[in-house]
Amino acid sequence: MRILVANVNTTEAMTDAIAEAARAAASPGTEIVGLTPDFGADSCEGNFESYLAAIAVMDKVLRYEGPYDAVIQAGYGEHGREGLQELLTVPVVDITDAAASTAMFLGRSYSVVTTLDRTVPLIEDRLILGGLHDRCASVRSSGLGVLELESDPERAIEAIAAEAQKAVEIDRAEVIVLGCGGMAELKDRVVERCGVPVVDGVQAAVAVAESLVRLGLSTSKIRTYAAPRPKRITGFPVPAR
Repeated sequence: MRILVANVNTTEAMTDAIAEAARAAASPGTEIVGLTPDFGADSCEGNFESYLAAIAVMDKVLRYEGPYDAVIQAGYGEHGREGLQELLTVPVVDITDAAASTAMFLGRSYSVVTTLDRTVPLIEDRLILGGLHDRCASVRSSGLGVLELESDPERAIEAIAAEAQKAVEIDRAEVIVLGCGGMAELKDRVVERCGVPVVDGVQAAVAVAESLVRLGLSTSKIRTYAAPRPKRITGFPVPAR
């Protein structure tokens, strides 16, 4: 089984970290291929960058040469999953959906701890769109930019763990979700601090993708995610297929 894991930003080091986290969760025999978009922002922290990432990820996946069995979009709260579902016949799993749905198996309520405060509304909107918001106790910001997760890991751990602890003690969350694709390495430290299950979206998405492939299931193409209608596409890097 081969799974493409698409980073939503253009930072190669983050793609490598995301792919490493995915491989740690993959079953024997599953090949993880990390993809970095050819254009876009070096981190996604707002609507403009998120919409740009949606186009860039679709472009990168469509340009991939060779067979694959599933695609993971590795951006928490980013746009674009629906476009990929229209374009592809294999399962498409977004880490936001995978993390939140996994958390709901583990406790009555969950909280998301993410990066900058400006990303909180984007995440809340994506959870509402996915029907996953009702059991979300809170979405908390650590105040860190995406790239600070790698440049200052000790500060990142402290900030994320502190917000996770507040989510448990104040918001009464029973599960913590790490709200960024680059947070996987912080999971164990947050567990130590908070004493509750902690879900990383990349690893959860790998488990979901593998399950869908093994069950022979993929996106329904009857209505919402039917293939795009044949028409002239002007200027898009790769024509819809």
